[in-house]
Amino acid sequence: MQIVDRQFHLHCVTGDVGRYVILAGDPGRCPAIAALLDGARHVAQNREFNLFTGSLLGEPVSVCSTGIGGPSAAIAMEELHNVGADTFLRTGTCGGIDLDVQSGDIVVATGAIRYEHTSVEYAPIEFPAVADLDLTLSLREAALALGCRTHVGVVQCKDSFYGQQIPGRMPVSYELEQKWAAWKRLGVKASEMESAALFVVASALGCRCGSCFHVIWNQEREAAGLDQKMSEDTSLAVRVAVEAMKRVIRRDRGEAV
Repeated sequence: MQIVDRQFHLHCVTGDVGRYVILAGDPGRCPAIAALLDGARHVAQNREFNLFTGSLLGEPVSVCSTGIGGPSAAIAMEELHNVGADTFLRTGTCGGIDLDVQSGDIVVATGAIRYEHTSVEYAPIEFPAVADLDLTLSLREAALALGCRTHVGVVQCKDSFYGQQIPGRMPVSYELEQKWAAWKRLGVKASEMESAALFVVASALGCRCGSCFHVIWNQEREAAGLDQKMSEDTSLAVRVAVEAMKRVIRRDRGEAV
């Protein structure tokens, strides 16, 4: 592929983005995240990618959407890295698996189950999808400081949203349901669609990546007859990511957090 400065999908060039990037799935969520930065400007928008750059604590920080799933998330990380980014925090949504994970809670991922295909084109399946430790600690600290009910642990990543929601309808239901039962027994916290790819791509690129999620629903709690209320307000998870990024910047400077 021809090497050019203007990135093929994101339509950005060197100087458009900061070293630090907050990733969101939904392009419509990016303006609200950018509003929490200082002096944010809109850089570009193409397909599922909506890109802003501002600053936190005087450091350039960008916000970029990835769309849904690993393929487009990997494209975003690759192209952002091409123009100088090396530290990524994903803030998104998830569905709970562990019964203790309730709607409205925050989940911070320590690692991700690679039940998707994008990461396989970067690393053998034996290679773990693991979040950067310093970024993970910053996310956990930020969530607790904001008073969030917080869970830290492994999440599951998949390519098919409806394969999780209605596995019994699928011709391969035998596999989906057996895997899901195993993940429950292993204490997996939640299910989402991007982090496994992002963690592995970050490892391949020599970057740092961490993830936090707002829990919308927990289908296991529903099946168990436990009370819950659907929660779609992602503003708290966004604040967690922004506060965590401030902690990361201070740590990189050698400042007290």
